Amino acid sequence: MDHTAHHTTSAQDHAAHEGHHRHAHGGHGAGASWPTAARATLHCLTGCAIGEILGMVIGTALLWGNVPTMVLAIALAFVFGYSFTLFAVRRAGLDFKTAIKVALAADTVSITVMELVDNGIIALVPGAMDAHLSDGLFWSSLLGGFAVAFVITTPVNKWMIGRGKGHAVVHAYH
Repeated sequence: MDHTAHHTTSAQDHAAHEGHHRHAHGGHGAGASWPTAARATLHCLTGCAIGEILGMVIGTALLWGNVPTMVLAIALAFVFGYSFTLFAVRRAGLDFKTAIKVALAADTVSITVMELVDNGIIALVPGAMDAHLSDGLFWSSLLGGFAVAFVITTPVNKWMIGRGKGHAVVHAYH
């Protein structure tokens, strides 16, 4: 049996094999890698955190109650979450209408899960809803909620990216 053909493969054949291997194990085929999912979740978390904190600061400054402040915070979390993706794909050359569609497709599920978990935790922590911006309880429940939301949302993003959805939609434009 002649093994020389096996050992004399070209660099191109090896590169093609490696590309197939990466696609099957970490790309949009069989599933996404955990680091890719974590980066997508961190991207989402950043927008959510900015929006939520800004919403809570505004609601507190205007002396609003818990419900309107939370509604504003959640709305701003979506706005900032979508805007990060929107700006990235606009920079890549997409027209505004297409960029909006990509941002909605990329981030809606991720932001929704993030907000449900984060705000659910804040609502469940005794006293957190009535804590002020100067209280440690406010910040610890908010940051704890973000941490738990990150842990829960990362597998959701991994599953979605692995199926060509969520942040996988954005990667087509990078």
